[in-house]
Amino acid sequence: MTTPRSRAEFFVEPERDGRFSGPATGDERRMLAAFLADHRATLELKCAGVGEELARRSIEPSTLSLLGLVRHLADVERRWFRQVLAGQDAPPLFSSAADPDGDFDGAVSDPAAVEAAWEAWRTEVAFAERYVAEAPHLDVEAVDEWRGRVSLRWVLIHMVEEYARHNGHADLLRERIDGAVGI
Repeated sequence: MTTPRSRAEFFVEPERDGRFSGPATGDERRMLAAFLADHRATLELKCAGVGEELARRSIEPSTLSLLGLVRHLADVERRWFRQVLAGQDAPPLFSSAADPDGDFDGAVSDPAAVEAAWEAWRTEVAFAERYVAEAPHLDVEAVDEWRGRVSLRWVLIHMVEEYARHNGHADLLRERIDGAVGI
């Protein structure tokens, strides 16, 4: 007989889990960056050890997959930190005006595609982390065509929300692949 598990348990043993160790008091930038880092680590954890199954779709007609989430979040990181805040000419890597769902639709079960997605995501996360660390304050502003004027503070809060939502999707997708549950 197997021991029942709660979905609220940790995905890995708490003593091996490096998430959720950021500050709970003090500097706002450190707290926001730590929350975002925890959510990024959660995405990686939910995808760990899966390989080409990352491209497995949730259920028809959806094209949602773990690999699609990685590709999507690489584009989201790129958009907010490179395009909007840094003002770089950095078009999306996986989607476009002609193929707005390319991040999900193009997520295929191919080792090269999986590697490319992770490389892009890690590159964009590294850029974002440098940007946040080097910004003079959280009130740095830029103009976004969708939201108008946004601050670094708003972008960090939005990114925490974005990852939180998609990590919920990742929970369900991972459970569908191999039954793994936990936060």
